[in-house]
Amino acid sequence: MSKITFEKPGNFIYPVPAVLVSCADKEGNKNIITIAWTGTICSDPPMAYISVRKERHSYDMIKETGEFVINLPSEELVRAVDYCGCTSGLKVDKFKKMNLTAGKSSKISAPSIEEAPVSIECKVTKIVPLGTHDMFMAEVLAINVDEKYIDEKGSFHMDDVKLLAYSHGEYYSLGKKLGKFGWSVKKKKKNTKKK
Repeated sequence: MSKITFEKPGNFIYPVPAVLVSCADKEGNKNIITIAWTGTICSDPPMAYISVRKERHSYDMIKETGEFVINLPSEELVRAVDYCGCTSGLKVDKFKKMNLTAGKSSKISAPSIEEAPVSIECKVTKIVPLGTHDMFMAEVLAINVDEKYIDEKGSFHMDDVKLLAYSHGEYYSLGKKLGKFGWSVKKKKKNTKKK
């Protein structure tokens, strides 16, 4: 295999999540922003981050209140994901335009998105200035999931949600499952049946 080097470095870590981040200012004006620069920072305490450009309408809302909700969209919300990333909340009510319902969060005042199968309530702990984006590091205070993905034993089935991924300017649905954590090192069970 031979590789070509791009002389100008850039972000080439793909795929990444495509999420809808909902927020509100102290007066209750709400907005949705599409974010691809997001992820997990820590397991205990549970922490996540989003990176937002300073000129985005949601930036000041999140900075002012220190709260936001990361909503994981299903494939059915792909149009809303794209729309909320291409339009400004200064000009349009994205909840209304995309027929999305602002839900009441359980631990924070920022709204969730009812149509999203998973909503992760976050409280900002630190803002890290980086360049084009500032990173909002946050503690996860609550996770709200659509009950239709919970089985009779109380287990949540993320694989049934049909989440989105973003890769180099394109949206994708997640494909078939290739394995699960630890499968490559799992010891095979010995056949103990007597012949």
